[in-house]
Amino acid sequence: MGLCRARSPARPDRRQPGYGHRLLRGSAGDRVGRGQSRRRGSADRLLRGSRDSRGIATAPLADRSDRAAAAPPRRGALLVAFAAVCWSSGGLIARLVATTPWTTSLWRSLFASLTLALVLSVVRRRGIVAQWREGGRPMLAVAVCMALASTCFIFSLAHTSVANTLILISTGPYVAGVLGWMLLGERIAARTWLAMGAALVGAVVMVSDSYARGAIVGDLLALVMAASFATATVLVRRHGEIQMAPAAALATALTALVALPLAEPLATSPRDLALLAFFGVGNFSAGFLLFMNGARLIPVAQSALIGMLETVLGPLWVWLVLNEQPGAASLAGGALILGALLANTLVDLATPRRAS
Repeated sequence: MGLCRARSPARPDRRQPGYGHRLLRGSAGDRVGRGQSRRRGSADRLLRGSRDSRGIATAPLADRSDRAAAAPPRRGALLVAFAAVCWSSGGLIARLVATTPWTTSLWRSLFASLTLALVLSVVRRRGIVAQWREGGRPMLAVAVCMALASTCFIFSLAHTSVANTLILISTGPYVAGVLGWMLLGERIAARTWLAMGAALVGAVVMVSDSYARGAIVGDLLALVMAASFATATVLVRRHGEIQMAPAAALATALTALVALPLAEPLATSPRDLALLAFFGVGNFSAGFLLFMNGARLIPVAQSALIGMLETVLGPLWVWLVLNEQPGAASLAGGALILGALLANTLVDLATPRRAS
């Protein structure tokens, strides 16, 4: 997204062979050897990652050049596209269930947390609690930000259109860019500043229209979600040792704990429970793992571009199934935001990178 980061000499060089492998396996005392790790199956590969479309780092698990040479970029693009399709179903599921937002948040987070914890425990052969302890306070801070974002997502969908929610949260990378510039000294390209300005105008148009219709709460919650993800992004950039898979599992567990006393789980019908199970397993967990596996094989800008499918497909599903149509102002503001994202990402793809 046009962001440049100065490398700190005090930090380890992540391009060293085996650096990412050590991050995956945990402490140096891990008894699983290198030869055994090479024989691990596809479940292990699902936990390798880079940075997602919102700029959040996923756990780096092997040297990037080696990974790119081992698997074709086409496979990475397909996996990221499948992840976007999984994520795009969230708005439709939230519309189809009859549960309260707190109940929806509880079941979605519970199923997602159990799925991620099981996968991580099996693949890493260590309990999920031990992995959380290794992350320490930085991982906890990231998990809290992600938990807040997840909760805001559900409540935003309950108070505004799916289109408004998805479009407004797509401004997250720009918020992360500004925070990185302010707190980490990261440089932002001039074209990215222009794109930020266009996205800001689009967001103002959308929020103003929602305010006129008395539906501003949902839009504001979507912006809080974007800011929460942006804060998590900056924390991950500041603490590069944070592993996103355990952080996501911790975030969903925290979300479920917060929602539990406010939810009505026993009032959930079998039909809604099945939909909410897919919300947690298929929408969140599968999308997360697919993205982590695919984003490592392609440039960050390309994964961001493909990830925009979520923003396009999400409103499409609710329009086809439930005939939910965004207003003219939402379409105009959304066009500005998505147009700015698209143009900036395409330029980023076309711009050759200088060696760092």
